[in-house]
Parts: sequence; C-alpha cells; structure tokens
Amino acid sequence: MGNLDAWMAALLAWLALPRFGLSTVFVVAFISATLLPLGSEPAVIGLVKLDPALFWPAVLVATAGNTAGGAVTWWVGYGAERAYERVSHHTPRDARALRWLERFGAKACLLSWLPIVGDPLCAVAGWLRLPFWPCVGYMAIGKFARYLTMTAGFLWFFPGRYVP
Repeated sequence: MGNLDAWMAALLAWLALPRFGLSTVFVVAFISATLLPLGSEPAVIGLVKLDPALFWPAVLVATAGNTAGGAVTWWVGYGAERAYERVSHHTPRDARALRWLERFGAKACLLSWLPIVGDPLCAVAGWLRLPFWPCVGYMAIGKFARYLTMTAGFLWFFPGRYVP
C-alpha cells in the first residue's frame, strides 16, 4: 500500500497547479472529453485565478486538449461501429436522435461542449462515419466557445487574483 500512496502523491505533485499548469489543463481537458466523467473547467479557472496572464493560453490549451479527446472519442465510435458490423447482421434502429444527427451531419458536433450528451455525441458521429476533420473543426469551435464563455463569466462574477 505504501508504494501506491507514494505513486499517487508523486502523480498529484506532478499535476499540481501552477507548476505544470498548462500541461495539467491539457491532460484534464483531454480526459474529460472522453466518456469518463470529469470536468475540466475547474482546472482552467483555477489556473487563470492563480495567474490571470494565462487566460488565453489556458483557454486555447483546454480547447486543444478537449478537441483532441473528442477526436479520440470519434475514433472510438467509428471502431465500435466497425466491430458491431462484423458481429451483427442487424440493420441499425431508426432512432430519432440518429436521424437528427445524420441530418445535421458534422455541424452537430458544435454541441459537443454540452454536459452529459456532448461526449457521446462525438462517439455517435464516429459511429455514423460523419467526416472526421469537419467534425473535429466543429468540436473545436464549440469547445472554444464554452471555455471562453465559462472562464470569462467566472472571472466577471469573481474578479481578482487568488493569492495562496
């Protein structure tokens, strides 16, 4: 148990803000864009509260990490669909959400920033084989708008620098 505790302490020290702030933001944003339940906004806002000069770098790095995670989720959906087709000879059910996504195509990935449904939306886009690069582009736009709005809004309502 002692080795696990030492490993966890070392990991937490490595991820500590602000020493590795932007890399931490990237990793947390990347992981939070997968199907794992994790929010990246506290890491972004925490870093910006510690150093307001990192507002734009933090927003851009979080956008890049979250978009990269969304792209991985797209590939997971794509791979899952291919595996499903190999083992199943069933036709896909005609669900309303799937029809909606097919109708809007890659533009639907603008909504990848939404809580709860955003990450599965990226996987379903891959499942439906929507074009990868347009999906990634729309994911980036939506995620950038979210980080910009949430970080700026938080700073608007809670101005001032955090001093430890």
